[in-house]
Amino acid sequence: MADEDDIGLEDESGETRTATVEVVVKTRFDKLVADAFPDISRSRLKALIEAGAVSVDGAVVTDASGKLMGNLALAVVVPPAEEAEPKGENIPLDVVYEDDELIVIDKPAGLVVHPAAGNWTGTLVNALIAHCGDSLSGIGGVRRPGIVHRLDKGTTGLMVVAKTDRAHAGLAAQFADHGRTGPLERGYLALVWGSPDPYRGTIDAPLGRSPSDRTKMAIVRGGSGKEAITHYEVVERFPAESGRGAVASLVECHLETGRTHQIRVHLTAAGHPLVGDMVYGAHFLTKANRLPDAAKSAVHTFWRQALHAFLIAFEHPVTGELLHFESELPPDMANLVAAFREL
Repeated sequence: MADEDDIGLEDESGETRTATVEVVVKTRFDKLVADAFPDISRSRLKALIEAGAVSVDGAVVTDASGKLMGNLALAVVVPPAEEAEPKGENIPLDVVYEDDELIVIDKPAGLVVHPAAGNWTGTLVNALIAHCGDSLSGIGGVRRPGIVHRLDKGTTGLMVVAKTDRAHAGLAAQFADHGRTGPLERGYLALVWGSPDPYRGTIDAPLGRSPSDRTKMAIVRGGSGKEAITHYEVVERFPAESGRGAVASLVECHLETGRTHQIRVHLTAAGHPLVGDMVYGAHFLTKANRLPDAAKSAVHTFWRQALHAFLIAFEHPVTGELLHFESELPPDMANLVAAFREL
């Protein structure tokens, strides 16, 4: 709809961006502006429209829902990005990949992703603000990293984070699609009690807040839960000393949706909670007391859920390149798995 040669792409540092578009059917103003400036997020553009920063043929238009057509000269005045409210902190990061648009990190256990009540400092966002510095552009008007997915505090592994508004918009679209029509893929390794039967399958059960404990997630039927689909496969079983059944298994999971605590809740509902998960699998901790001393000690000293995001693949939101990254198990989880192998 827009002539790309007319779109100013220099930067978003308080400059006026222009585009000439030809609209043959009456179209909502916010949509045609978003189509003309695809590297600025829709939410950011809507805020700029309402703030009087967008004009058509020299006249300011503040009605985002109004419909226009014809040959239109658009101009957007994008103010300099505000500083992020969280402060940068010199927290070490394991950077797997980084360019001008995004960064992929291997998150350690114990690192909270985003500042929130009880964790206003010491988070991944604080670390990224310090690490990326001036390379962060104004995502939503604020100079901050663009979080498009999260890992629990106790979960380790790969995360991709946007550094620019256009990368944030592109990555967010891929995660919203859950890889159903694109190349996005997320793989996790989980050490669980017992062994799922069948060894390979799909858990399709909607998730929502637990009606009995709002701090937890649960399978919620009847339309109030959100769609949640987990594909799993047992990759290694650890037989009991008696040789009858498996005391634990290493399970590979791939997400078709990305709900809070999805893998933890789905596998617990299947009767196989994650080793170390004191939120959903505390009642299984007594199983550790029946293990040989080395394995029992390994379980009791493992403070988190045994879950590692070992794989992430996606299309680069700017270059279109397919990026694929894998991560080895972190030492604490690798040692835990080794203790079960010795059974």
